[in-house]
Amino acid sequence: MSKLKGRIYKVLSGFYYIESAGQQYQTRARGNFRKQGLKPIVGDEVEFVSHNLTDGMVTKILPRKNSLQRPPVANIDQVVIVMSAVHPKFSPALLDRFIVQCEAMKMHPILYWTKMDQVNDNEQEELKRWRLIYESIGYPVFFGEINQLPSSRFIEQLKDKTTVLMGQSGVGKSTLINNINPQFHLETGEISTSLGRGRHTTRHVELLKVCDGFLADTPGFSALEIADLSAAELADDFIEFRPLAKHCRFRGCLHHNEPDCAVKEAVENGEVCAERYDHYLLMLSELQNRRPQYNKRKKSE
Repeated sequence: MSKLKGRIYKVLSGFYYIESAGQQYQTRARGNFRKQGLKPIVGDEVEFVSHNLTDGMVTKILPRKNSLQRPPVANIDQVVIVMSAVHPKFSPALLDRFIVQCEAMKMHPILYWTKMDQVNDNEQEELKRWRLIYESIGYPVFFGEINQLPSSRFIEQLKDKTTVLMGQSGVGKSTLINNINPQFHLETGEISTSLGRGRHTTRHVELLKVCDGFLADTPGFSALEIADLSAAELADDFIEFRPLAKHCRFRGCLHHNEPDCAVKEAVENGEVCAERYDHYLLMLSELQNRRPQYNKRKKSE
């Protein structure tokens, strides 16, 4: 039985599918992982043993550089945050929550807005305004249309990277992947007219080979929890605040009620987007008002 190294590209029905040296292997996980509180996930670099291509066993999970819990993906280089221009309506507040999550996990965000062919003139102008705002901060922004091949500039962003797509259900993540490569044949969903959001179509997480890298389609979701963040970390995850923070009177300034705050001054002068700052204050309030979590003590035997 040979000992090999590879990367998990799909998890389905208790099987872990691994790519190693151009070959695909179907494996199970060792039973003692559960005892150790470990579970392999898509994107993990692992060691495994295999009798053949369909009968292997994952024996070790190698150290991760990062990971997401929802969706469960490890070792991510960048995130394409997919937002819909309409149906569901574009939400800058939700986009900023996604961006904060990426910044907190040290994953580079790329912004992609779909369904631009379905907007009216006023909506298009508003989206162009937001595009300029995010590009001025330093985030690449791309516009796309239904059934349109993404631009070569966007495709180049995927080269040699492990990329995760994030966004609400119904924004067009699976459609975007199918436009990149129609051979993927990913199932796409419709928008619920009663709820204004999409039905879930992605049943599992899988890494797809794209541009000498990997692209993960992930289950959509309409809300994002800001987990395990302190107020100070939140402030640092708004990247336009970073160079200004050193000019605040107080170290660790939260840019809210403190006097002589360089961020608040920049907002008043129009140097920092006031709407982004409002989104920051909403998230800051959420963090400051959250209930403390207490670990339940295990009963002693």
